[in-house]
Amino acid sequence: MKPLTLATLAALLGLSPLGAAIVEKPVEYKSGDVVCEGWHAYDDALAGKRPAILVVHQWTGISGHEKAAARQLAELGYNVLVADVYGKGVRPQPPAAGQEAGKYKKDRPLLRARLTAALDVLKQDARTDGNKLAATGYCFGGTSVLELARSGADVKGVVSFHGGLDSPKPADGQNIKGKVLALHGADDPYVAAKDIIAFEQELQAAKVDYKLIKYPGAVHSFTHKEAGNDNSKGAAYNEAADKASWSEMKAFLTGLFGPK
Repeated sequence: MKPLTLATLAALLGLSPLGAAIVEKPVEYKSGDVVCEGWHAYDDALAGKRPAILVVHQWTGISGHEKAAARQLAELGYNVLVADVYGKGVRPQPPAAGQEAGKYKKDRPLLRARLTAALDVLKQDARTDGNKLAATGYCFGGTSVLELARSGADVKGVVSFHGGLDSPKPADGQNIKGKVLALHGADDPYVAAKDIIAFEQELQAAKVDYKLIKYPGAVHSFTHKEAGNDNSKGAAYNEAADKASWSEMKAFLTGLFGPK
């Protein structure tokens, strides 16, 4: 048996690659008159520009879940910004979280404006290759990245994790410039069957390159450990779906930008 190298040992232990220096920090920016506070993560040991990923939070605003995802993406070599749709200091908990998320779902132009402001910050960062942009999001954030794509944003692809698939204006699917990956819990009670059908019809009509994956036995929030494991509540963590969906996203990003 060959002796383990330091690089192999680091990989087995789930540590960052040798030489990696992951920087994580809050970033203030504005969307109109509203001050937002996103979360920036990148590998400072890498030189030059790199593909960049915008991550959009779930209904309670930026949390440890999105920050952890941002760090993992940074470890893969991406320049990552977690967008703050709600504004600095607005981090509602249920039931207020539902009301806050609902405000943006009902006002898609406002949602698009908040997302565009964050994407502009990411584009302008010195580490970003402006020709290699993508977005991912969870729950509310999954809905959001689909809306970002429908706005005609210059992103190569978007990934929705257990997000809403409905659109007030299905014709906006014609504005989508990149690829779409929707990762969906097959037993998610919060996404109606008619919305799934309409989503596929929308993208097919617009000739969008898309992929919809349904994970058997998974309900809403299947990537969130904090959601518990009781499917009867409609939202629950599913380890198999979590791992499989993350692998799908990594493969999707590699397909967009090449291997890291």
